[in-house]
Order: sequence, then structure tokens, then C-alpha cells
Amino acid sequence: MMCFSVISYLQDKKMIRRNKTKEIRIGNRVIGGTNPILVQSMTNTYTGNIGKTMRQIRKLIRADCEIVRVAVPDIESCKAIALFKKKVHIPIIADIHFDYRLAVRAIEEGADKIRINPGNIGKKANIKKIVVKAKNAGIPLRIGVNAGSLEKELCRKYGGPVPDALVESTLRNVEIVESFGFHDIVISIKSSSVLDTIDATIKVARVMDYPIHLGITESGPIASGTIKSAAGISVLLHRGIGDTIRVSLTGDPVSEVVVGYGILQSLNLRVHGPDIISCPTCGRMEVDIAPIVKKVEQRTSNLCENIKIAIMGCIVNGPGEARIADIGIACGKGAAILFKKGKIVKKVSEKEMLKTFLDEIDTLVEKSPRKQRKDNKKSRK
Repeated sequence: MMCFSVISYLQDKKMIRRNKTKEIRIGNRVIGGTNPILVQSMTNTYTGNIGKTMRQIRKLIRADCEIVRVAVPDIESCKAIALFKKKVHIPIIADIHFDYRLAVRAIEEGADKIRINPGNIGKKANIKKIVVKAKNAGIPLRIGVNAGSLEKELCRKYGGPVPDALVESTLRNVEIVESFGFHDIVISIKSSSVLDTIDATIKVARVMDYPIHLGITESGPIASGTIKSAAGISVLLHRGIGDTIRVSLTGDPVSEVVVGYGILQSLNLRVHGPDIISCPTCGRMEVDIAPIVKKVEQRTSNLCENIKIAIMGCIVNGPGEARIADIGIACGKGAAILFKKGKIVKKVSEKEMLKTFLDEIDTLVEKSPRKQRKDNKKSRK
């Protein structure tokens, strides 16, 4: 399974190189190969509570979540999957631990993929039952190795869930699944340690061509979790590793989707709405741009296309940043200069700058041949 070839992407004159991985179908989506890196999330409700979980899945879909995972701790949760499948168009992944019978039942109920950690499923015979069922159903398995649930003998061997222990667990469990003639595999190696996750994932990516799902597990609340996730996931993506991502945050899972797209867009790997450039603010500012930034963000939140919008507050970097954006405004004392596509359009007073700027953004979007709004979109690659 050695694979060292790469696919090159040229976006915005920046070369992004991705590892070439095997294509795997998950429901109506395909990952790996040249396919887009997909953003996924996981519900945090009890899956057996169908109404509550369904409402959360719909919220995630409205946020453009492309794959959703649900915890399956019991039979009632398995049964719920069949109902979800009737009402949503995105793939549903069943997250299974310990009991192989839940994985088998989840497949029977229509799950599009099963996530297991073979290390806590137990006997090889039980793993085989899952594999045979998945093969007959034509769905993939994600082998998910986590530092928090690493096999005890590996923890003893390495003195803890260090990268080499995570790598050995991954290779061992992949080999078990492959021994049953199954190769529709997705891999994830996660730790709450950013550096351990990076190290282990890079080592596995060097010797396998299966698609890899990225994330920093138990990364924490929104602020610190976003920082840790962005740090770890971005390093791996920049190295060409990763076919799906999940930003694991404590709280509303919609935030995971927002941050996930933000990471991909910052690396020019996906387009997901405007890129707003704004001043960090300093003592040279003569106009309060914070309210302007907030209003622009609200006005453009439902746009799909990647237009660069610059909102600058002083003469040092303001004109330069505004000039290289699709549309920008450079504020000064009592007035601002409006730029479009590198050219000065007009000078406006401080009193009129917000309304003028918003109107000009609307005009730019209306004239765009690529105009598309998220609420009118059924799917996007």
C-alpha cells in the first residue's frame, strides 16, 4: 500500500499538493483521490431521541455540514438511523464502540459508514462480523484510533499513548480488517495533543493510501479548541494529508462546521463565502471600523462565492490591502476611499461609508456570473 504520488492543485496561483489516496464512496459523496476535502461534524444529542437529534442534523445541514456522525450506544440509536436516512440527504455515519452487534444493526438500518475502533471491539471474530456485513452492504469502515482508548498493551509497551503507539495500533487494526478481504477503509488517528496527532498521522500517511480523516480530539471549548484544531489540521493539510475534517469543539456542533470551512478556505482548499480582511485596530485609527466589519459579515453570511473584502482603518496598510481586494474601503479622518478591483471608485464621508460600502458589495455580487446563495443551494462540492 505504499503511495508517494501527489496531485497538484493550482488555486489563486498557490500550489497545493495533496497525497493521492484511494477513492471511497460514503453515501452520495466520494472522498479521496481528486475529490474535495469534506467537512463533517457529530451530533451531541442522544441519538435515540429522534426529534432532538433530527433538529440538530438539520441545523448542521443548513450550516453546510457534508457528513454527519451519530453516537450509537444502544439499539434505539440504531433504529433512529433508518428514520434519519429517510429525511436527510447527507451521509450518516454510525459511531460504534465495544459492541459489534450495534455495528451490525446500524448497517442493517442504513448507515452510510461505520466508525469503529477495532481495539475496543474485542475478538477478531466479532470484527469479522462487522466487516462481512459492511462488505455485503457496500459501505466503508472508518478505523478510528484515539489516544484516550488505545489498547492497554500498547500503552504499557510505549509508556503511554505516544505517536508510535498510535501508529502501531492503526497499522495493526488495518491489517486485521484487510485480512478479511476488505479495503473500503478510512483512517483517523487522533489525540488531544496537537503534536502527537501530527506526528502519528504523518507516519501513517507515508505507508498507506487510504483516505484520512483529520481532527484533534477533545480539543476543548470554542476559543481554545478552534486554536488547537486549526494548528493541527492546517499543518497536516499543508503537507497534503487529509480527505475529510472535523473540528471537535465542546458546544454547538454548528461551530465545528464554521471553523472547518474557515480552515479549508484559509488554505485555498475550498470556497465557502467571502474572505473578510480587516484591521486588528491600533492607536492610529480615526474611524471605529468594528461596527462596519460586523455589518458586512452579517450582510454577506449567506454568500457562497469567495470574494475578498477589505475593511481597513488607517493609512499604513489600508490603501494597499483595499486595493488588492475585490472590494475594499480604506478609512481616514471623517472619510474613506472605496476601491473595486484595484481601482479607486469614490471618496465617501464617514456618515455615508457603511451604507455605500454595503450597496457596492451587493452590486458586485449581483453582477457576478458565479452568484450563488447558500439558501438556494442543494449541494456543493
